[in-house]
Amino acid sequence: MSRHIEPKIDRIVDLLMQDYQTDRTIDAIKPFDYPDREEVIDVLEKLKIVIYPGYYRNSAFKTYTVRNNVSILLEDIIYHLIKQIKIVLRYLPEHENADPDSLHQTAESLTFAFLEKIPKIRALIETDIQAAYDGDPAAYNKDEIICTYPGLYAIFTNRIAHELFVLGVPLIPRIMTEHAHSLTGIDIHPGTTIGEYFFIDHGTGIVIGETTEIGNHVKVYQGVTLGALSTRGGQNLRGKKRHPTICDNVTIYSGASILGGDTVIGKDVVVGGNAFITTSIPDGAKVSVKIQELTVNYDSSHPIERKEVELDDTWYYMI
Repeated sequence: MSRHIEPKIDRIVDLLMQDYQTDRTIDAIKPFDYPDREEVIDVLEKLKIVIYPGYYRNSAFKTYTVRNNVSILLEDIIYHLIKQIKIVLRYLPEHENADPDSLHQTAESLTFAFLEKIPKIRALIETDIQAAYDGDPAAYNKDEIICTYPGLYAIFTNRIAHELFVLGVPLIPRIMTEHAHSLTGIDIHPGTTIGEYFFIDHGTGIVIGETTEIGNHVKVYQGVTLGALSTRGGQNLRGKKRHPTICDNVTIYSGASILGGDTVIGKDVVVGGNAFITTSIPDGAKVSVKIQELTVNYDSSHPIERKEVELDDTWYYMI
């Protein structure tokens, strides 16, 4: 390194050291007090092997029986999950000043309470795979769904994260779902409650808020928002029902927005593409955008043509 560069680096370091002393949130330096995101994601990926024992494997483990493989995986998951939960427990007021032994015991208890939920999670994911196969004519087999569908990965991650969320584990569930969000473009808060046979088709751009409740046999297409009507209340809205309830057998086509904690979409409702809903919809209804207007400009020698298009199936089912 050139000699004239070193003083410049020293000057920048001095500036940063001074800037770190302003006691802002971004100035905190506690390298061992935050969860390790990569370790949490590694736990999630190992749980994927446990959920789908015949589809994924860890090449580092050379075992010859499913039982041995699962046992080794669980030991690894348990060790790292206890470690990460122990770190995040300090975000809870009741554990803020707890001693290390107490934190470890609580983290261990939460870890095993979560692991006992795995059969339940697997049963739900089996229904999700079936829903995808039944609902998508482009799916030639279930292996294709398991190995390639981003919607299933987002749902799998949510079902894992939701159980940790329900147990009161801070931060870790959100790390998991935001990882899935970054990979799939599907943003499902871990607080979302989802029933059986949930199918996300295509999926990119879907947003599902924390207090959303989704029933059984619900199908959602890309670009759908199940969101809050307003978040201007900020932290005063924490813990309140801000997002809609979607009842059984509902289909929501692409680009639709359903907003508000008091909004209930009844059973067997079909919501057409680009619909904007802020009030409850009764059972069995069909919701659609009434009129679309097209503007077409062929070239400079032709005038602009405006044409109102009456509702038909082309506009209604936007996939």
